[in-house]
Amino acid sequence: MPPMHRIRDLEPAARWEDAFLSGNGEYGIMVHGHPWSERVVFNHHRFVLPNGTRDARPPKIAAKIEEVRDLVLADRRAEAGRLLSGGAPMLWPQSFHPGFAMTLDADRADQDAPDYFRETDFATGEVTVHWAGKPQRRAFVSRADAVVVQHLSGDAETVIGLTGDLPHRPEDVGYATTAYENGGLAFLRIRGTYPQDQGAYGFEGLTLVLGNAAVDGDRITVTGDALLLTKLARSDEPGWRTAELEAGLLALCDNGYEALLERHAALHTPAYERMRLDLDASADERERPVGELLDLQRADPSTMSPALLELLFHSGRYLLLSSSGVLPPRLTGLWLGEWGAAWAGDFTTDANVNLQMAGANIGALPEVAAAYADLIYSQIRDWQTNARDIYGARGILAPSRTDGEHGHLFHFNDEFPWAAWIPGADWLLYPLYEHYLVTGEGLDALRTWLVEAARFFEDFLTRTDEAGNAVFVPSFSAETGPDDASGRPVYAAVNATMDIAAARHAFTLANEATGSDEWNGILDRLPSYLVDERGALAEWAWPGYTADEEHRHISHLYPVWPLHELTPSDTPALAEAARRALVLRGDENLSAHGSLHRALVAARLKDGELAYGNLGKIVGNDMFHRSLMSSHNPHLHIYNADAAHTLPGVLIELLVDSQPGLVDLLPALPEAVPRGTIHGVACRGRVTVEKLGWGPHGVWARLRSPVAQDVTVFYLGEQQTVHLPAGEQVSVSFPAPPTGRRR
Repeated sequence: MPPMHRIRDLEPAARWEDAFLSGNGEYGIMVHGHPWSERVVFNHHRFVLPNGTRDARPPKIAAKIEEVRDLVLADRRAEAGRLLSGGAPMLWPQSFHPGFAMTLDADRADQDAPDYFRETDFATGEVTVHWAGKPQRRAFVSRADAVVVQHLSGDAETVIGLTGDLPHRPEDVGYATTAYENGGLAFLRIRGTYPQDQGAYGFEGLTLVLGNAAVDGDRITVTGDALLLTKLARSDEPGWRTAELEAGLLALCDNGYEALLERHAALHTPAYERMRLDLDASADERERPVGELLDLQRADPSTMSPALLELLFHSGRYLLLSSSGVLPPRLTGLWLGEWGAAWAGDFTTDANVNLQMAGANIGALPEVAAAYADLIYSQIRDWQTNARDIYGARGILAPSRTDGEHGHLFHFNDEFPWAAWIPGADWLLYPLYEHYLVTGEGLDALRTWLVEAARFFEDFLTRTDEAGNAVFVPSFSAETGPDDASGRPVYAAVNATMDIAAARHAFTLANEATGSDEWNGILDRLPSYLVDERGALAEWAWPGYTADEEHRHISHLYPVWPLHELTPSDTPALAEAARRALVLRGDENLSAHGSLHRALVAARLKDGELAYGNLGKIVGNDMFHRSLMSSHNPHLHIYNADAAHTLPGVLIELLVDSQPGLVDLLPALPEAVPRGTIHGVACRGRVTVEKLGWGPHGVWARLRSPVAQDVTVFYLGEQQTVHLPAGEQVSVSFPAPPTGRRR
């Protein structure tokens, strides 16, 4: 296994945040602790703490909307926000929570573990713990058999238990553990009980222990080698699913560890190995353990290690794949070691989910795209309810967050008018549309909803300005707003730039999906983007508004990324205005999603140094745990997957940009990355860049398409038209540009 495709640590994980991770997109495990006293935390994508909101619905306020519009247009925007919310309290979705921990306590606590190291193999998803010259603990989560598989080696006597006593567990969440024998086999069981009458009953885990095992109270003692198989479940209604879990484990008990690993790897490994990145790091650097790489990065935050960037690219793809299955990744991916997740550990849809998806389609992970599609399509009819109840409109209106169980919009209050966040459906449909662009698949399922997104805007746009242009009111640029007369930000506003971009995109795609020009008339009435007196693309195309230029969100740059509406080649003046807006925007709290969103936009604007600088705000600010899971803020504050999952997409966008019929090589290559190769980039337009290499002597690439087509390949303003016969590999190259040449 090449070192760039695994992480190795010479120290045990003393904190759950540093636990090494494995997952199958439904179950996740976190392996940490002392070698003789190890802990494994078990997670399940659907473990959410019921809080009474499962049956919450959007407010039926359509009759008030015209009055809300009048108030906003009269600049009585705070009043409009209060009317829109009706004084309702802010309701949060159900919070993602950890399941339980397995304790593995050996009788050797006073002994050393010589030559200790722990390792995660990205290509197989296996976490191993080594000492005394061999792997002593092995674990993975099977994508094939929906089971956590663990193997204990050696001659130690190990006491195995389960506990629900994880940090910050609410007092009204109880748990009970037991050990029992059935048919001569030993089982460990844990059951967690939720508060009554809140929307679900409880959760459980069942472990089958195979080996020299003996039940001892609520624990099992094993001597020597043992195989542990674990399944998890959640019960909505009173009652337990133990019999179902037991049957599933018994069906697997005749398989050994290697056989189970082989079945899992047959699904996981090909997906992971579709891409790889080589930034010409030295062999010595690549061999460094992860703790040393992170320490060196902290010591010199101004320079990013090529070996660490390679590792973060591969780790990010591994974690993204491992946390995607029954659902796409949450704010914490699929992992959490304590209760009380920040922002409920949910799917935050105004930025975070789509940013984590930035490298899914172009990163050749259709498995991730499928998980994302399952989330969207399972909830999109709820979006119709939102549109009807709030605006009396046809079409779809997406919520700003979801726990994965429904898509109803109820998270708002007087100050945060999420009912006025109207671009969400187009924003959230984009990754599905991009999947179609990359693979040629999925349009039939998507077509209806592209039309529904357009129908909503068609019904929403009831007001016009003096020039006859449509007016977006109420309008909310996510999580920020222009100041009122007192200098206080008020979020209900008019003509958010993201709304205009989303409507234009929705109408255009609806025309394409139906093969019609039905929406051409309303497209012609959409307002133009506004460039302010500083030459920057304004956040609202409405006079008199002033933006908070320190805010973490950059929703107004939606037409740049991901839409490709504003580009340096096609709309140079507006692209420069967008770049000016990006440069003027501060960093607020240096949140991971803010910096990486800025990096993605900068890459689309072909500004490699600006993109690389924003990437450096992540890598250079101590935002990666020893597991290479990331934090939301610098100095490892708030366990959060945004940076880990988004970073591969940023690196891909620096190296390859694409649209149907167009492939742009090295559009935003930073000077700090003078040579390297990347394999397997999936381009919009059904082209794969099987290999792209660059260095002092030029740029070369191998392209392939499953269908015959002509493609224009760009590099630094030069272009070649290349014919790609179906299924055949075609090479293209460009000489190195003169020294100092820039775009």
